[in-house]
Amino acid sequence: MVLYIKNMVCNRCVMVVKQELEKLNLKPLHVTMGEAEISKQLSVKQMQQLNTRLLELGFELLDDQKQKQIEKIKNLLIKTVQDNQIEEHFSISDLLSKALNKDYSYISRLFSEVEGITIEQFFILQRIEKTKEWLHYGELTLSEIAWKLGYSSVAHLSAQFKKITGLTPSSFKKIGGPRKSLDSV
Repeated sequence: MVLYIKNMVCNRCVMVVKQELEKLNLKPLHVTMGEAEISKQLSVKQMQQLNTRLLELGFELLDDQKQKQIEKIKNLLIKTVQDNQIEEHFSISDLLSKALNKDYSYISRLFSEVEGITIEQFFILQRIEKTKEWLHYGELTLSEIAWKLGYSSVAHLSAQFKKITGLTPSSFKKIGGPRKSLDSV
């Protein structure tokens, strides 16, 4: 049985969900961002118990098919940004169409309908949050960040960063600006 879980945005989330499944003796076979495979069907009581525990931890079991698709889309995009898998001519439509085996126009319409923003806007927000992280920790130069996140230039990254945050990357770095948690982006 595969469970779909909202707000799993990093490896730590995967670990926490796996631990909760083990605590409830549900024997997870495989846990990844947004999904957990367990060996047996859950009773209504077990499902309620698990959902209550996950809600306490900031996660949520999904039962709606649209929501499951949206979580898959979000998790693919978050993973792409977190794994630095973005090349300069990266195509969101190719990634999602292949991964979900669905037409991109359907995926795009569904995402916009449910989330109220486009997939591209969501992806930009993810890249800006990753930029904030790297600026905050001073791990990389702006040129390296632009390259790793698939921007065509530092100017493009800087313009997008300022449009989203209201600050230039250098101003953000100086004041140590705020970052959002990934599940709230």
